[in-house]
Amino acid sequence: MNIDIISVGKLKEKYLKQGIEEYHKRMGPYAKVNLLEVADEATAENMSETEIEQVLAKESDRILSHIANDRKVIVLAIEGKLISSEDLAQQLDDYATYGSSKVTFVIGGSLGLHPKVKARADWMVSFGRITLPHQLMRMVLMEQIYRAYRIIHGHAYHK
Repeated sequence: MNIDIISVGKLKEKYLKQGIEEYHKRMGPYAKVNLLEVADEATAENMSETEIEQVLAKESDRILSHIANDRKVIVLAIEGKLISSEDLAQQLDDYATYGSSKVTFVIGGSLGLHPKVKARADWMVSFGRITLPHQLMRMVLMEQIYRAYRIIHGHAYHK
């Protein structure tokens, strides 16, 4: 499996970088994971709807430019389908089994994702209705992908 994770903004926190690196290393036996950051737009406190739309549109163009047509796209969005670790494992296993071994996960920036990105999704998922910082979501996603592969291979990590 070839997995891309596209996220908006540069990760700065050392503890998150270390956690992501650890799960990235653990993924080695299971899949090739490529982490890609696209630039975020500057935002202000009291932006108008038009300004928010413009920011999301610019970020979406950057995101979509990195997604090839042959890739399955899983978008993380709070309004997506609530899934379990087992659901994610099953979906990744199904993609691999039925000829879609290229998957791209997308994590938006602080304002979320433009509808153009959501429209490109093959599956829009949520890891819960709580709001998490998008930088933290990167580490949570890496852990869940690792957990999914442990489930797929019947290893004990998931317990």
